[in-house]
Amino acid sequence: MLKNNVFKKGLAVLSVFMSVTLLAGCGGKESESRDIIILYTNDVHGAADSDIGYAGLASYKEWAMEKTPYVALVDCGDALQGDTMAAVSEGEYLVELMNRVGYDYAVLGNHEFDYGMEQLENLLTLSDARYLGCNIQYTGDEDTFLSQLAAYHIASYGDVNVGFIGVSTPESIVKSTPAYFMDADGQYVYDFCGTSGEELYGKVQETVDLCRREGADYVIVLAHLGTDEASSPFCSTDLIANTDGIDVVLDGHSHSVISCGVFKNKNGGDVLLSSTGTGLENIGQVLITADGNIQTGLVGSYPDADQGIQSYIRDIEDEYEAELENRVAYSGVTLTTSSDSGIRLVRSRETNLGDFCADAYRTVSGADIAIVNGGGIRADLPAGEITYGDLLAVHPYGNTLCVAEATGQEILDALEMASRLCLSEISDGENAVGENGGFLQVSGLKYTIDTSVEPDIQVDEQGMFVSCEGTRRVQEVWVLQEDGSYTELDPDSVYTMASHNYLIKEGGDGLNMFMDNTLIMDEGMLDYQVLITYLTDILGGAVTEEYAETQSRITVK
Repeated sequence: MLKNNVFKKGLAVLSVFMSVTLLAGCGGKESESRDIIILYTNDVHGAADSDIGYAGLASYKEWAMEKTPYVALVDCGDALQGDTMAAVSEGEYLVELMNRVGYDYAVLGNHEFDYGMEQLENLLTLSDARYLGCNIQYTGDEDTFLSQLAAYHIASYGDVNVGFIGVSTPESIVKSTPAYFMDADGQYVYDFCGTSGEELYGKVQETVDLCRREGADYVIVLAHLGTDEASSPFCSTDLIANTDGIDVVLDGHSHSVISCGVFKNKNGGDVLLSSTGTGLENIGQVLITADGNIQTGLVGSYPDADQGIQSYIRDIEDEYEAELENRVAYSGVTLTTSSDSGIRLVRSRETNLGDFCADAYRTVSGADIAIVNGGGIRADLPAGEITYGDLLAVHPYGNTLCVAEATGQEILDALEMASRLCLSEISDGENAVGENGGFLQVSGLKYTIDTSVEPDIQVDEQGMFVSCEGTRRVQEVWVLQEDGSYTELDPDSVYTMASHNYLIKEGGDGLNMFMDNTLIMDEGMLDYQVLITYLTDILGGAVTEEYAETQSRITVK
């Protein structure tokens, strides 16, 4: 049955194409063989075999093609990064898998850039899908593969033309690796129409109008924008409210589960908004009926699986299974990113896994302090045997260890920037709130966040830190000494600080205050190798009880 329009296999699925009662505002009439079905995914993050999985998606696509010849499959970003399969192959396994499933169109999520521009160009070359991006602009001297990206494409299904437009989040610059968007002189040569909401809306409106002039009967935006308020004014809902002529926005980035939202455009017209969540927990479906009705819905479960795709996934897993299953160490405690009730904490609170990762950076490098962004800690370490694959899942990005000299003032600025979204509560009863991927887990430091102080952070048009003028919410910052005591951090003193290239060299999450600093270690071992070295060479192959609880390094009040 429908999860507010969620399809199941069997008669209930068949009824979608025959006669079905739909959500208010997302109605539709009896469909015919001339109907158009657009299947969509977003934020799969390499989870090829999770939930419905790509094998289930391929099977569902085959089923849809039995009902109508007009079927398309699209992805709304963040497909090629996030799981072990993606990390091991730098996205190539996922591209091949998406080719086999048969994607027609895709948009670049911020994490598609995580492997660097050279590898992204390779991935787009390997992909059979047509990648779209109307708001990606290049200002360098020579054309690049991204400057040649199509803004839109109009597909014909019988006598009906559907325009597909790609929109990538302007947050890509700070939510991937800022240095990838710069030239050799450190100047930005890529942007995403992110100087203001109006610039983004204007670029999309220009593309919508062009699609309409070229004969598009329907316009569908493939967006990687999200609905989180922290992304405003670049949310998909902001885009809808400030444009006209869009029929449907299929969205990613915030991992939202939206079956069929109805929002008003700038002229009061209805626009449908849908998003599938993450990790193939749902398949999205747009149905454009022969008589002009449009609906969206989410396929919440599907029992069949394409055996060819399933076999290919198994072959990939076999290629690296032996290496991933190698035992590295043993843990007597569970290291986690979440609360006991399952609320994600690592992006707004200290966690014992955050302590562990930061300790690994500081201890292996010999630095005074270490900082690790919570958004880069992606999986828990359960009690028991720890394998190579477990550690790769914790740090899947392939960042490299760096150590820089940093003033106390720069460290204070980084903590303030990283804590600006933190709230006194950790959840709204169901989901985490006050999150920031740049929230800093630390070693060699203690600090307090006073959430009653409104953040007063100034950022530039790229979302990078500029200044903090008013009262600071980060207070009582202390530095660990060799004898185990703490002394107050001195803004004028210079400390050695360990992290990785993403934060120190590339200004990740807007933390650009260290980018010009003197490097003591410049891109040493890979991030997961830092964890392996800490576990084997320093902890002797065992995580001890000291990590059973957090170390009281971050106090939130």
